[in-house]
Amino acid sequence: MITIDNQQVFTETSELVDPAHTALVVIDPQNDFCAEGGIFARAGKDMSAFPAAIQACARLMDRARAAGVQVFFIQNQKLAHGHSTSPAWLRFLTVRNGITEEPEVCLAGSWGADFVPELQPAGSDIVVQKWRSSAFVGTNLDMLLRVHRIRTVVCCGFITQGCVESTARDAGFYDYYPVVVEDAVANHDPELHAASLLVQRSRYDVLPSAEILPIWEAAAPQLAR
Repeated sequence: MITIDNQQVFTETSELVDPAHTALVVIDPQNDFCAEGGIFARAGKDMSAFPAAIQACARLMDRARAAGVQVFFIQNQKLAHGHSTSPAWLRFLTVRNGITEEPEVCLAGSWGADFVPELQPAGSDIVVQKWRSSAFVGTNLDMLLRVHRIRTVVCCGFITQGCVESTARDAGFYDYYPVVVEDAVANHDPELHAASLLVQRSRYDVLPSAEILPIWEAAAPQLAR
């Protein structure tokens, strides 16, 4: 830790992801994005990177809960009949994603909007529903993080260059320390995935789960005593 402008600034990973002030934000682990049979798989997207990232997210969630790190699930939503979409957003959902069928990505109440079986909220977790890429836009996430006295937002989930990057950037703009777990995020294009992580590393911390898990594991026995 160093002092700049009379303020203490975290410099070490152990400070950044200290369970006392850290939240794990699991972004959009939903069938339409991650599962065979979801709308992205039906559009012919490459789904090969998702199983490993889902497993990494599951490990993070287990260790976070044991260490007392508050877990937030972000659930992308779309209302039927165009009630939550604008022309600009519809262009992104369809034209920019190569999807030609009706843009029912994560339609509220549908199987596609459900969380994948491997990543399900527990009783202590908080679910935040969102309507755009960033989990901060039009949601109560910032309020909930502040209620829980969170200083660091650890992001995992999907899609790397989309909702993950958007949420991590906004976390920084809302004055949280953003951390992205590089092996617990994925998308359908390895070049976009790598490019996004390259850009994100220039702005905030992008770390492997192997650097975070031991810190949380060390905290778990202390909480049990």
